[in-house]
Parts: sequence; C-alpha cells; structure tokens
Amino acid sequence: MQIRDMMVPVGEGVELEVRRIQHQQQKGPVLVFLHESLGSIALWRKFPEKLARATGWDALIYNRQGYGQSTREVLPRPYDYLEVAGHRWLPRLLDRLEIPEAVLVGHSDGGSISLVAAGALGRRVKALVTMAAHTYADHLTLAGLEEMASRYRETDIRERLERYHGHRTDDLFNAWQTVWRDEGFHAAMDFGHWLAAIECPAMIIQGECDEYGVPEQVTDIVAGIGSSAREVFLEGAGHSPHLEQQDQLVTLICDFLRSEVELKNQN
Repeated sequence: MQIRDMMVPVGEGVELEVRRIQHQQQKGPVLVFLHESLGSIALWRKFPEKLARATGWDALIYNRQGYGQSTREVLPRPYDYLEVAGHRWLPRLLDRLEIPEAVLVGHSDGGSISLVAAGALGRRVKALVTMAAHTYADHLTLAGLEEMASRYRETDIRERLERYHGHRTDDLFNAWQTVWRDEGFHAAMDFGHWLAAIECPAMIIQGECDEYGVPEQVTDIVAGIGSSAREVFLEGAGHSPHLEQQDQLVTLICDFLRSEVELKNQN
C-alpha cells in the first residue's frame, strides 16, 4: 500500500489536509474516516491502515476545517457545523478526488457528520459505520464535557493534545466545549431528516462503557434509519473502541462489509 499526504482545495478558499492509503489495484469503494471533536489524521493511529489492509480497499483520512494544516475555521462554531461538514465539505472533497463510491467510518463528532453525509450522498455511500455518534446532548455528554474541562486545566492533557494540534489546541478545545454547552445548539440539533434519507447498510457502534453517551443514542439512530441499520454494543469498550479494541473492531467491520457490500454488489 502507498500512503501519501496532500492538500485538497474544496472551494470558498478552504483547503483540507488529506492522507490517502492506496493499493496497487483498487477493487471496491473507498473507506473514508471522519475524526472526533479533538481528533486528527494522526490520532486515528494505525486503525485506517489496518482496515484498508484487511478489506483490500483504499482509504481516505482527512482533517476537517480548523484541524491540522486544513484552513482555519471561523469561531465560534455555528449551530449547524456538524451538518455543514457532512452535506457540504465532505461531498466536495469526494468530488474533488473523483471518488465515486465510499464507505463512511466516523467516530464521535465524525460519526454524527457521517450520518449527515450518508443522508446527503444517497447511493454513493455503500455502507456506514459509526462509533459513539451522537444526535443530541444527553446527561453523560454534558458530564463528560465537565470532566474533560477539569482534566484540561489540572492535568497534562493539554500538553498531550498540543503534540497533535500545536498552536490550535486551545482554539479547538474551547470551540468544542463552547458549542456543546450551548442550549441553543441543543435545541437546533435535528438529525431526523438525514437519518430517514440513509439508504445504505449501517452499523451503529457504541462501547458499553462510553462516558460521553447513553445507549439510547444508538437505539435512536437505528430507529431513525430503519431496517438497514443494526446496533452493536461492545463489551468493555469506552468512547474510542477503534483504539481500545482495535483488532476486534477491524474484524467486526470487515465481516459487516463482506456481508453487506460485497454480497449486494454481486446481486
């Protein structure tokens, strides 16, 4: 596999930092990875590469606007920032890179964005996998925000994040905390029409010990999508199952994709 990094212009003066993992011969859809609120290309660790190798499919990992070397975002974030990322910037990125078919793999904020993108892109998305996606702020979400704010002030977590986000660390952390604490943002969140528009097979995953979301986040998403979605609760996993149970998750996702995407392509 070849791994290369690039900057991709997506319009309106915005460029996104992209990493592509490509096989000598690409046979299926491209795996597209959408990172969490404090995530980045690097913070996926080896998970995208392992999944690309296991499936034999190419992979695309990118930093959203405001992250890494991507164009700075305007702060504070608007209430619809998750939706805009899903229905504007991701489709433009796929268009620019001439990717006709995608499998979306999203974590946390990236999971929420992938729900929007799957609804917006229709049949162009062949399958959807979310981990710890959220469509509203529940009591665990808000408690997790408080706990992380304390850790940011009192421990070395700021320094650890700074290794990945550099001079943008405080901006990213404050942007995440500010919008998710805003009651106006809570009131504005409405994923219903995006979920109803999803046509592809979907696997909605959450760790049983996820400290940022109640189990109803999963069951509500599955109910909103309908019969093409399935729920998975991972025993012993928390908010980041792709890091905590990486090999188990690679196997789980591969089995799902083989049964849903490859079989459908043969029909």
